[in-house]
Amino acid sequence: MWVVQIALRRPYTFVVLSFLIAIFGCLAAVQTPTDIFPNINIPVVSVVWTYNGLLPNDMSGRVIYYYERTLTAQVGDIEHIESQSLSGYGVVKIFFQKNVNISAALAQVTAASQTVLKLLPPGITPPYVLSYNAATVPILQLALSSKQLPQMKQFDLGQNFIRPQLATVAGAAVPSPYGGKILQAQVDLDQQAMQAHNVSADDVVNAISAQNLILPAGDAKIGKFDWNVALNASPTLLNQINDLPVKKANGTVIYLHDVAFVHDGSPPQTNLVRVNGTRAVLMTILKAGSASTLSVIDGIKSLLPRVQESLPASLNLRAVGDQSVFVKAAIFGVLREAALAAALVGLMILLFLGSWRSTMIIIVSIPLSILFSVIALSILGETINVMTLGGLALAVGMLVDEGTVTLENIFYHLEMGKPIEPAILDGAQQIVVPAFVTLLVLDIVFAPMFQLGGVAGYLFRPLAEAVVFALIGSFLLSRTLVPTMARYMLSAHAVHEHHENAPARPSRNPFKRFQAGFERTFIWVRDHYRSLLSFALARPISVIIGFIVFVAFSFALEPFLGENFFPAVDSGQILMHVRAQPGTRIEETARLFDQVEQTVRKVVPPAELDNIVDNIGLPYSGINMAYQNTGTIGPEDGDALITLKEDHGATAEYIKRLRTILPQKYSSATFSFLPADIVSQILNFGLPAPIDVQIVGNNQQANYAYANSLLKRLRMVTGIADLRIQQVLN
Repeated sequence: MWVVQIALRRPYTFVVLSFLIAIFGCLAAVQTPTDIFPNINIPVVSVVWTYNGLLPNDMSGRVIYYYERTLTAQVGDIEHIESQSLSGYGVVKIFFQKNVNISAALAQVTAASQTVLKLLPPGITPPYVLSYNAATVPILQLALSSKQLPQMKQFDLGQNFIRPQLATVAGAAVPSPYGGKILQAQVDLDQQAMQAHNVSADDVVNAISAQNLILPAGDAKIGKFDWNVALNASPTLLNQINDLPVKKANGTVIYLHDVAFVHDGSPPQTNLVRVNGTRAVLMTILKAGSASTLSVIDGIKSLLPRVQESLPASLNLRAVGDQSVFVKAAIFGVLREAALAAALVGLMILLFLGSWRSTMIIIVSIPLSILFSVIALSILGETINVMTLGGLALAVGMLVDEGTVTLENIFYHLEMGKPIEPAILDGAQQIVVPAFVTLLVLDIVFAPMFQLGGVAGYLFRPLAEAVVFALIGSFLLSRTLVPTMARYMLSAHAVHEHHENAPARPSRNPFKRFQAGFERTFIWVRDHYRSLLSFALARPISVIIGFIVFVAFSFALEPFLGENFFPAVDSGQILMHVRAQPGTRIEETARLFDQVEQTVRKVVPPAELDNIVDNIGLPYSGINMAYQNTGTIGPEDGDALITLKEDHGATAEYIKRLRTILPQKYSSATFSFLPADIVSQILNFGLPAPIDVQIVGNNQQANYAYANSLLKRLRMVTGIADLRIQQVLN
């Protein structure tokens, strides 16, 4: 009551406060990061160990085994540890308790990684320690291709020139490129020449090592100058290595070019990328931390023209797998539905109240309540996403209640002949307690969401916060701004113009005539409802039995609805994982992909197919596996990202057809369809499937045997697709 009195005595104060809500709310809406989902801050640290050539069993037994036990002894608040050992590197994911200090956890993990080195094979380097997040998913991919530049040059440009520049974009994580070949200086030995000159391979290695040294020579003061001294102990050009002496025999100096040839080369290729059948290098940009997906992609795209200026003209740089299109469509879809709901609410208020002044008061309070909620969400560090926007759209219908009830009660007192100010005070006083109780009841409905744990808690808590803050803002505005606007806009309305017993006044205004007809129809519906209610009250037992039967029938339909954590989305992308027979060479896997691509192009119409990106084999850096795990364990594995054009058919239908055709046509290979859209990737938390069953035991062979028996039993469950065992022991 006292708040309403202050609002009536100092109206400009609350008008200014409303303007401040509008200004700061718009600023918060513009500056708050925009994303598809709220931040899922499950504390996880990834550690990547690298030892080139080490077998997976050795990586597991000689590196990861000791490291995991060191972690449990030196790092606190660990919830559980997961690890994956592959050829040449191992990835350890450390999941921490919910309330852990992630900075302290990173420091402890880094320290433990240094102390364990003395227990590991000699020559191993310290690991990479990364802060992992469920939202760290690929949001954009850049394909580098050229008909003139060799693959070594393409990889070198991506790794050493493009990647450092893109990493300066706030919130972007850019791991090493996929595909191409690593630039390496190679020494090809001539066996016949070596035998003729009596030179061994050790002689060549020792000669290069002894004459390729980095020696600090300091400076020399000569006369008035202080000169920096540089030694020629290390060749600066690759061709100079060919002129290094190897040994002296019978008074003759044998040079390296006599027994070998040094040139630019590359190690055997373990990762191959193709874009529409053409060899390429693929760079993946991931979103790191709480940065906005849209801002990261916009920052990358704005930087690309400047980056491309420094690249060779023959290098083609193309963006593929852009997730901003899907994010914008999802955000704008929710905004469109919210705006439509607000417009319909305003139309209904106008029809029922029959006064544009009253409608204007309500319509003004709705966006102010929403902006009040946006300000609160921004202060709490939340983002603008489909969950918070969904909560605001859900609250639009409830935001009308406070202001509408207040206005209706003011009109009631005006009809009693009271002046405008007493009518406002009395009307507000009568409903303040019911309105406050209603606010508490609505807020209590969303209270259980604040107790949710895991991914569900991170998703639905912001939704509940958006609704609760909007309702609180609506309640405050109904006590302040609504009475203030009513004081000035309804002062001429001494009597309610739409009292049902008032004599009809002819009007030429088409809206007035339409509204009068609407009220007559509403009165007719109300009278029939009264008759129906009287009929029900006269037969209470029959009505109760009928209601129970209807409810029971509704519950009987529940098994036919199905259950899912989040509804499926059609992003226009298909991510297909293909596994050939274990041990298949990468060249043979590439041939299999050629055949699979031809089948895909027959299933998907050419008019709907945009591009196909193949990523075959293990990436060159284990960091890539830490960020993105698609189930690849060797050269027999590969992923095909199929992107459809904007006007495409149902993606799920194409996946269904490919699931049927591909296994029949290529029986020696296994196929699985992974989440391609950003929503499913975030909800899967980096796993290649929505359901992941882990078999834990001390005997690996027994674990694998049990997994195979479980696989056969799970195949009997209807609705399961792409059932497979990711690990291969042979």
